[in-house]
Amino acid sequence: MKRTYVLIDGEFVERKKDSKGSSYYIVPDIQPYKSMIDGKVITSRSEHRRHLKANNCIEVGNDDPAKHIAKPKVDESRFERLKYEVNNRLTNAQADVIIRKLREQANFTNPHRRG
Repeated sequence: MKRTYVLIDGEFVERKKDSKGSSYYIVPDIQPYKSMIDGKVITSRSEHRRHLKANNCIEVGNDDPAKHIAKPKVDESRFERLKYEVNNRLTNAQADVIIRKLREQANFTNPHRRG
């Protein structure tokens, strides 16, 4: 078992662990890196946060990116009108063509769905 000493009032005293056995951990600053957004070198955590905010970006880590994408608000009256048109005026074949085009457009515009 390793012993640790601390200096108290000019005298070294053996440090006793607390009952939980926990200790503090100081997180070191990040290593400088080159931004993939504009090529700028980022040297600190605070600069990293400012850089993300200035470029309207978020850091997701291991999170699911889909939960960070803002979902568009649907106008209920427009939605009801579209539902009526699809159910009452379009054939299944016409609806399938529209749905296929919308899916292709969504896959093209959403960078997380490109495959």
